Amino acid sequence: MELIGLYLIAAALLVVAGVAKTLHPDDTARAVLTLVPVRAPRPLHSLRLLRQSVRVLALTEVAVGLAALVHTGPATGILVASSYALFACVVAYARLRGGPLATCGCFGRPDTPATWLHVVLNLVLAGAALGVATRSGGGGSIVAVLAHQPWAGAPLLFASAVGVGLTMVALSTLPVLEGARRRVRPAGTGTEAAGMP
Repeated sequence: MELIGLYLIAAALLVVAGVAKTLHPDDTARAVLTLVPVRAPRPLHSLRLLRQSVRVLALTEVAVGLAALVHTGPATGILVASSYALFACVVAYARLRGGPLATCGCFGRPDTPATWLHVVLNLVLAGAALGVATRSGGGGSIVAVLAHQPWAGAPLLFASAVGVGLTMVALSTLPVLEGARRRVRPAGTGTEAAGMP
C-alpha cells in the first residue's frame, strides 16, 4: 500500500480541520453563505443555521478522520475520498463562479482564501484515499499496517506528520503570501513587465 502515507495525511487533516471548524465555525459559515444562490430558500441565508450546520459537518469530518486513522479499509477509504472530492467541488464551484471565496476557515484562520491549489491537493488526497480503499482488501487496523513498515512504521508516521504540516502551510500560508505579493507588486509592473518572475 504505497499510498498509505498520503492516506494518513488526508485522515489527519480531516481531524485537524474538523476540530478547527468545530471550535470556530463562523469563517466557514460565512464562506458557505457567499455560495448560496440569491434565489435559494430564506433559511439557507441564515448565518446562524449555517454555523450550526458547519459544526455538525465538522464533527462528522473529525469522526471520519479518526476512523480512517484507526482502520484502513474500503469503507474508511471511500469516506475520506468522498470528503476530499466534495471539498474540491465546493472550492472549484466558488472559483468558477467568479466571486472571491474570502476564506474557507478550514484551519481556524480567518484570512485563508481558498485557491485552485486547494482543489488540486483535495483531488490528490481523494485519489490516494480511493487507492487505499481499492487496494486494501478487507482493511485492517493501522497498527497492523504499521507493523509491515520498516522500523514499525516510525519513519512513515514522521513523514506523514511532516506532510500534514506542509499541506497546512500550502493551504493556509501560501495563498496569504500570494495575495500580499499581488497587492505589493501589481501585474505588469516591475520585473513582471520585463518577463521575469
